[in-house]
Amino acid sequence: MSVPAPPHDRAAPPGQPGKAAAAAWIGSALEYYDFFIYGSAAALIFPKVFFDSSDPATATLLSLATFGVAYAARPVGALFLGHFGDRLGRKKIMVFTLLLMGLSTFLIGCLPTRAEVGGVAPVLLVLCRVLQGVSAAGEQASASSMSLEHAPDGRRGFFTSFTLSGTQGGQLIATLVFLPVAALPEHQLLSWGWRVPFWASVVVAVVGYVIRRSLAETPAFAQQAAGEGVAKLPLAVLLREHWADVLRVVAGALIASVSTIFTVWSLAYATSDAVGMSRSSMLWVGALANLVALAAIPLWATLSDRIGRRPVYLIGAAGSAVAMFLYLWAISTGSYPLTLVLGIVAFGVVYSAANGVWPAFYGEMFSTRVRLSGMAVGTQIGFAVAGFAVTFAAEIAGPGGTDWSAVALFTAALCVPPVIAALSARETHRIPTARLGERGLRRESQPETVSA
Repeated sequence: MSVPAPPHDRAAPPGQPGKAAAAAWIGSALEYYDFFIYGSAAALIFPKVFFDSSDPATATLLSLATFGVAYAARPVGALFLGHFGDRLGRKKIMVFTLLLMGLSTFLIGCLPTRAEVGGVAPVLLVLCRVLQGVSAAGEQASASSMSLEHAPDGRRGFFTSFTLSGTQGGQLIATLVFLPVAALPEHQLLSWGWRVPFWASVVVAVVGYVIRRSLAETPAFAQQAAGEGVAKLPLAVLLREHWADVLRVVAGALIASVSTIFTVWSLAYATSDAVGMSRSSMLWVGALANLVALAAIPLWATLSDRIGRRPVYLIGAAGSAVAMFLYLWAISTGSYPLTLVLGIVAFGVVYSAANGVWPAFYGEMFSTRVRLSGMAVGTQIGFAVAGFAVTFAAEIAGPGGTDWSAVALFTAALCVPPVIAALSARETHRIPTARLGERGLRRESQPETVSA
């Protein structure tokens, strides 16, 4: 089941943890730049541009469903990109996903509207969204694998956290771009203004490509290829040796529902007639929460390097169930100061505990031979469910979209599987990178396993 490496691949390159972290950050920033501008547009603009605006409730529901389409495409993309990432290396997949995401996001900004081409417009929107989903399927898994395998033992949590601080950076950049756009007069916003943030993605993609093309392949992958060889069918090895960990990652990835509810559904709810907050004010809630998350994520990740992945992850998963309930309640009161404070606490601080730790926590469950496949397949199945959480939330909220407590309970229920996954997982923060994923390791790693 293994393919020997060609002779020129037999020397492992030195680790480049800083450069790998920067490459992971910029790719995740692009992915979540897209995530935020698409989610914001799906909640505020696309119902009027791509769908029948004579029925606002149905148009909003269909628009939010297109947001979830990318998540449905992710598992398929994960199978494809995970396979080649474990066969050909992390770097090739990172460059491919970056270019595909940049292109598909730019094309959304060029699409004709429903008024111009009728029903073809939403079809083209869905096709571009599918391409974004395929790209996203391999982006975080390849970036996390790359940064983990370049990182020194004892600091994997910190360096892999840049994958997720990049997501917050991307959302922050998107917010700053979207704020002046959202303030445009309605006719300008719906004609050309909404397109500008999508076109701007090209800048992020170009910067990311320059960084990634010069990054060396990871020492762990090079050593694997030079020694035992890469797996001919990584998925077969994954399902044979790591099936339980794949299930844990699927369950753990449901924590992303907190992000989709916070970013998309709560925005639509807060700006609805029932609450009446302005678009700009709610965008500032997201911007400041992401700014706090940029600082919180590496701090939580550094703590996980000291005390372990499981306790930090559990703080984020269990805490988010409570914090999101308080945040949605704050929106229902119509109090902007209360909404701002609880939004920062819920998303910027509490959710960041799980969000900043999962790249290391999930990646350390797998061996080098199947790490990218394991992370890609596991996370993308879980993320597919999380992506449609927004659509389910819109249904659960009722015809008027005002039943926030039902949405809060739904979000809390989606935090339960991640808690169970973490409790059933072994602690891995003290295990050397070369031994990660070994069969037969005890459930709890001991301090003496640190020494190589």
